[in-house]
Amino acid sequence: MKGNVIKYARDNIDTDVIIPGQYLKVHDYAELATHAMEGLDPNFHSKVKEGDFILSGRNFGCGSSREHAPIALSHSGIKAVLALSFARIFYRNAVDGAFLLPIEIDQDAYCDISEGDEIDIDIHANQIKNLTKNKTYTMKPFSEIIGKIIEAGGLFKYKPY
Repeated sequence: MKGNVIKYARDNIDTDVIIPGQYLKVHDYAELATHAMEGLDPNFHSKVKEGDFILSGRNFGCGSSREHAPIALSHSGIKAVLALSFARIFYRNAVDGAFLLPIEIDQDAYCDISEGDEIDIDIHANQIKNLTKNKTYTMKPFSEIIGKIIEAGGLFKYKPY
């Protein structure tokens, strides 16, 4: 996966910021996407392009367990969120619904990757290549079960036997 980075250099970006509560009754995913990250960045919708990535600090997706958060991000064009850590419910909603990839990175990658950098993510090699800076970083590997769910295209398509 190749795309550009939209960086939010902060921790604890919660689901209320990712998709504000007043939009939880919106069932049209394209409309929902126009409000993604509205609570933090009102210009997000105009900056994101199909295939882009969000880069953030610790505990991304904390707060309420709304499935709308990864749905809104994925339908806005985001293919993965790179963060130092994730709230577990956001992580599983993202993976189980096959909405986007939650990729855990280390502090060095977080500090070195900048807004607008073009990166290429290889989940099979657990590598992130920063094409802008010609650097390579490792990502935390997915557990075996998470890898199988991702490969299947989400939990509902996963067949454990």
